[in-house]
Amino acid sequence: MNEMYDMSIVMHNYGVYGILVVILLNLLMMAKADEIRAYSRFITLFMPIGMTVIGGIIFTGVVMMAAKHLDFTVENIVMILFAVLYIVLENIRSKKLQSLNKKDLDALKMHKKEAYKIFAIEIFVVLSIAVWMWL
Repeated sequence: MNEMYDMSIVMHNYGVYGILVVILLNLLMMAKADEIRAYSRFITLFMPIGMTVIGGIIFTGVVMMAAKHLDFTVENIVMILFAVLYIVLENIRSKKLQSLNKKDLDALKMHKKEAYKIFAIEIFVVLSIAVWMWL
């Protein structure tokens, strides 16, 4: 049982690194984007990867909670809330992108401003919970 718990902690940490990489790749691609159709297509193909990574984090968290006999601590509850917040933020960003007028030239500029704010919140959420857990 201890081996499963130790492995879940390691996988959970790699998942957090993975979600940071996903956020940074999203930021990089948004900074490079100059055409809304190409960027929208990239996000359509890339978003499942981000959701898979967050799913992996949630799964390893569930395994760790099961190993601890479903002991809900403050840290576990905060991590669950942060995971839900991340998923909601990604869905908001995606829906805003999908609702843009693809023929409007300034639509991508307006979306970038909103998306940068969402990315900043996501990075803050992931780093804050990571720092809290590693201290």
